[in-house]
Amino acid sequence: MNFFQAIILGLVQALTEYLPVSSSAHIRIIGELMLHTDPGAAFTAIIQLGTELAVLLYFRRDIARILSHWFRCLFTRPVTGDWKERFGTRDRDAAEGWYIIIGTIPIVVAGLLFQDAIETTLRNLWITVTVLIVFGILLWVIDARAPQKKTIREMNWKEALIFGLGQMLALIPGVSRSGGTITFGRAMGYTREAAVRVSFLMAIPAVFGAGILETVKSVGSAAADPTFPGWGATIAATIVSFVVGYIVIIGFLKFVSTFSYRAFAIYRIVIAVVVAILLIAGALQPMEQATKTAAVEMVNTVAAMF
Repeated sequence: MNFFQAIILGLVQALTEYLPVSSSAHIRIIGELMLHTDPGAAFTAIIQLGTELAVLLYFRRDIARILSHWFRCLFTRPVTGDWKERFGTRDRDAAEGWYIIIGTIPIVVAGLLFQDAIETTLRNLWITVTVLIVFGILLWVIDARAPQKKTIREMNWKEALIFGLGQMLALIPGVSRSGGTITFGRAMGYTREAAVRVSFLMAIPAVFGAGILETVKSVGSAAADPTFPGWGATIAATIVSFVVGYIVIIGFLKFVSTFSYRAFAIYRIVIAVVVAILLIAGALQPMEQATKTAAVEMVNTVAAMF
């Protein structure tokens, strides 16, 4: 990977991370077209930190408010003596903190339980094509028919868990983390803007935490990664993902306050058709060779158990 290719991937990460179009699918597809391989775990994890830092900057006031109220409720003696106050029964900001934690649980549990499948079998581009179309149609239909009544202040723990299930599905490349949470949120009657805000806030502990862990784990082996472009190009790509990502957040929130998600649904279907054509033509391979080998080994291991 050269400097220019690194910058392109940083730009792709920024443009697709927050939109309901699946950034992981785009990085996988464009990486394959440009490099004929995956961009590498170290590089991908580091540039993701740029987009997540943009979220932290944009929502800094919301994050500070939620955290301060959450800590206050958790460590201050309840006014009425009721222990439930520690869980935000009298403080909506503290409650939002708990709801974000609840919504993070499904993706953490599923990520740990199905890590091998996520990193091998589910990275098949035919699966990506399928879920791009399926979730594109779901987003289109649900957004067109569901009412826009609820705001983020009306969320309860059950709905937080449902939002979390939508986020969990993003472990499948092509679903889109924001697309999953937004679709589930709209199905529950949340406004478009509220669904987007929940998506952004709920992503912070899951994506940022995973990004830091993956970065720490991958940095040591970065030098041995043949696709790693070097620290100069990687840092430049991360800065691009941060700056452009911040602009995308502003634009996306303004867009959904006026327009529907239909354009994103159509885009998902179109890109899925294009990828399917490239797969049929042989310009793209459904799975990388290393991933394919790992998937075969996993299947053989499971088969041997029976």
